[in-house]
Formats: sequence, C-alpha cells, structure tokens
Amino acid sequence: MLDFYYMLYSAPCRSILMLAQALGVELNRKQVDLDAGDHLKPEFVKINPQHTIPTLVDGDFALWESRAILLYLVEKYGKDDALYPKDAKQRALINHRLFFDLGTLYQSYVYYYYPQLFEDVKKPADPENFQRIDAAFAAFNSLLQGQKYAAADSLTVADFALLATVSTFDVTGYDFSQYTNVSNWYENAKKELPGWEENWEGCLYYKKLYLSQL
Repeated sequence: MLDFYYMLYSAPCRSILMLAQALGVELNRKQVDLDAGDHLKPEFVKINPQHTIPTLVDGDFALWESRAILLYLVEKYGKDDALYPKDAKQRALINHRLFFDLGTLYQSYVYYYYPQLFEDVKKPADPENFQRIDAAFAAFNSLLQGQKYAAADSLTVADFALLATVSTFDVTGYDFSQYTNVSNWYENAKKELPGWEENWEGCLYYKKLYLSQL
C-alpha cells in the first residue's frame, strides 16, 4: 500500500485523492497538520526534505509535487493509457494543461488569496493580483473552446488537477460564470470525475478553516 501524506483542504492533495479513486489505488492516508508543524518534524523531513504536502511513498520511493505524483500514479497504476495516452502530441497537451494549472491558474490563486489567509501579518487584497485570476480564467476559457475535457476528447489526468483548482476558486467565492467554457467544463467534470464528493468535502473544510478571514 502507498503512504500518502496530505491534508484534505489542500487542492493539490485532493487532485491525487480523486485520481487514486479513478485508478482503484488504495492509499494509506497520513494527515499532516501544517498549522501544528507536523511537516517540520524530523521524521517527515527525512522523507521529504522540502517538507511539503502532498507526499507519496511507494516502498522505498518518495515523491512530492502533486502533478508529478499524478503522472507517476497514472503511469504506474493505470490499467490502460486512457487517462494519459502514449501518443506524444496528446501527452504534450496534457502536460501543458498540468503546467498551466501549476504555473498560471493555481498560482493566480496563491498570488491573490494566500497573503490574505496565510502570512503572519495578513495583507489586504491586491487588485493587480486579482487581475491575474481573471487573465488565468480567460486563458483557460480559450483553451477549452470546442472542448468537453481539458486536454483531449475524453477524461485525462489534467482534468483531475484542474478540477481541484477550479473547485477551490468556487468555494472561495470567485465568480467565473462569465467564462462559459470553463463553467460548462466544470459542471461536466463534477459529474464525471470519481471522488468529486470528497473533493467538495475538502473544499468546505478549507472554507471553514480559513475563508472566514477574507
């Protein structure tokens, strides 16, 4: 069984929980309370020197960074290549969407909301960083033109990462209804991706813990 160090409120962690359910992979879940400093304990730092979650341990192999974990799981445990096709061009598009999520969409959330929520001295909202969110959703909307799924004509690993991110924006109260392609993709993904219910449970947990501060 794989050891999985996580917190349910974390969007990157939730993406892995959903994919594991889709793959039928059982995870030995180990909650890491960041507020209590669990990630800084020597036994965890020994596993992951960057002391971040999510972290996956498969035997003597440890891996962190959620998109890397997603790809590892789907390549090692996928029963076929449906979620991560072997065709180089299809993989390139899936990889692009994963990197877009990491560096643009999810990062826009970090830029705008994290200073208000997690810094020792809370900072007021920065309207310029809010514009990053709008720009990221506009870009995602363009990527989804004519598409039911994020990167292909069927569900892929990219949809799991992006659904975890967009649902976090949703529970935070960001209104993306003007981005019709995103809204349509989101409604479809909620129905099709295994583990949506637990993902939303994590969103609500995150809202309870932190979003009241906004």
